[in-house]
Amino acid sequence: MRLDKFLKVSRLIKRRTVAKDVSEQGRVWINGREAKPSSTVKAGDELTIQFGQKTVTVRVERTAETTRKDEASELYTLLKEENRKAEGGPGW
Repeated sequence: MRLDKFLKVSRLIKRRTVAKDVSEQGRVWINGREAKPSSTVKAGDELTIQFGQKTVTVRVERTAETTRKDEASELYTLLKEENRKAEGGPGW
């Protein structure tokens, strides 16, 4: 599944166009490597997403073409959530 679609379906990011923009800005990593919106996401992958001063790391549990709002959080497991002030990528 495409990264931008997974971020939208899992509701980590509300809109697919926003997910695409965030990925194009270099603020999403898959397994420690910078990801493009078209990058493939599969179960077991670790995603790191930078939201302003907050960085969220999740493990993909499964992918789905569509989900209900109450099922969206079952697509991933939150591994780490941290607030930070310095610039950089994962592994700061």
